[in-house]
Amino acid sequence: MFFSKLITFLQAALRPSDVALEIGPGTGNMTVKLLEKVKKVVACEVDPRMVAELQKRVQSTPFQAKLTVLQGDVLERELPFFDVCVANMPYQISSPFVFKLLLHRPFFRCAVLMFQREFAQRLVAKPGDKLYCRLSVNTQLLARVDIIMKVGKNNFRPPPKVESSVIRLEPINPPPDINYKEWDGLLRICFLRKNKTLSALFNFSSICDMLKHNYEVHCSVNNVPIEKDFNMKEKIDLVLKESGYEGKRARSMDIDDFLLLLCAFNKHNIHFS
Repeated sequence: MFFSKLITFLQAALRPSDVALEIGPGTGNMTVKLLEKVKKVVACEVDPRMVAELQKRVQSTPFQAKLTVLQGDVLERELPFFDVCVANMPYQISSPFVFKLLLHRPFFRCAVLMFQREFAQRLVAKPGDKLYCRLSVNTQLLARVDIIMKVGKNNFRPPPKVESSVIRLEPINPPPDINYKEWDGLLRICFLRKNKTLSALFNFSSICDMLKHNYEVHCSVNNVPIEKDFNMKEKIDLVLKESGYEGKRARSMDIDDFLLLLCAFNKHNIHFS
């Protein structure tokens, strides 16, 4: 039942001119359905036994020329050009794979991905939600993401221990014009303890020391004089007070809040990368 619903959804989204990237094709049940609808399928599979099974399945069929199989770890190889991506992701590589997709160029049209349900819920979580986290903000900065289908564990044999969900992810093109390393550096600090106020977080000595080092490097490179009695803690407190974020907590801040906060710090030559 689940498989037929997913196939129906995918077929509606596919075009005859598409190149589809499939991660983890297994024995090729989904691959064959994709081959019926698109120009080409590139399948990435880590298990050599599954690679042999998939190649055997299409051998001497009209689909053979339309299928390219890449063996290896998808996180360790450069992704080829593709229009759409289909994947059933193991939990341990879900987060790095999402960001590999989001930073892939050229842009693809959409990805339909199955994750463990809690991970999928983190991707779509909003400010104030229990599962709202750095992953939520980073994903929603770079893509539109929706849960399109819940998948019960009884749809699999043998059934796994967790429920799953299928999401649709569509990159935002063009992406926001920001330094992504700086942005992620800010988020790492803010979500270090998402229930603490930003004022409390940024007063951690390790964070002050790191930002002081970045500040001194930036000023040196850009010939900006450093005040004789410069105090990084006071500088941070000034930025948070001026921007109105000293009492805010990451758990309740949206993307615009984080963008404004990053701009406020950068205005005072404080950087996060």
